[in-house]
Amino acid sequence: MITLVNELPVFLLILIRVTSFFATVPLFSYRNIPNVHKVGLAVFLSYLMFLTLDRPIIAIDGTFFMLILKEALVGLLIGVIAFMILSAIQIAGGFIDFQMGFAIANVIDPQTGAQSPIIGQYLYTFALLLLLAVNGHHLLLDGIYYSYRFIPLDEPWIPLGSERLIEFVTRTFNSMFVIAFQMAIPIVGCLFLVDVALGITARTVPQLNIFVVGLPLKILVSFILLAIILPAFIILFQNLFESMIIAMRNLMQIIGS
Repeated sequence: MITLVNELPVFLLILIRVTSFFATVPLFSYRNIPNVHKVGLAVFLSYLMFLTLDRPIIAIDGTFFMLILKEALVGLLIGVIAFMILSAIQIAGGFIDFQMGFAIANVIDPQTGAQSPIIGQYLYTFALLLLLAVNGHHLLLDGIYYSYRFIPLDEPWIPLGSERLIEFVTRTFNSMFVIAFQMAIPIVGCLFLVDVALGITARTVPQLNIFVVGLPLKILVSFILLAIILPAFIILFQNLFESMIIAMRNLMQIIGS
């Protein structure tokens, strides 16, 4: 139980980091999870972590408010890095939708409330189900728990302006688009060949209305390719989950250094 007054600031700092982490991390930050459940889970996990972690003595003074800002930034940064890695799936779906002709028909993502491509939303939902199936949400919770090994509670400063941190965030942002391009290139490349074939057909058979035939044909070819490549996507998603955990750990090492 939290009985001592000098232990209450420690619990509050842990709660701030966990709550800010839940505000940005995939799966736990989505709108279809009620806010009451998010707050309750954050308080429960914070209390468990409070009982198991080494608790330094922290007084409520000017440094305490600096620690509050630091804990909020740490939780937000760790969650944002994980979100950036998984966003590569929706970006890949956007590339595929543009080539299929579905780019004009975005859907509302009920998890985030933003517009997202149709194929990207399908692949992203599939990836989230796979993340739950392989207990990836447990690894996310492990990430916020073991962050205290790299970033202690009583350290009021984090190197936000360091060259290593800026380079790491830039490299992660760049790898997000590279991964998305690698995921989409099989389908996008095949659809490009379909466009080339339709162009040759339009030149050789002018009587054929290529605009009427082309769009349904590209959609049919895309669905067939998705059915063939979907098992490979499962392997790619698992590698993406590993990259997400590694990126979170590297970020904590850079901030903690």
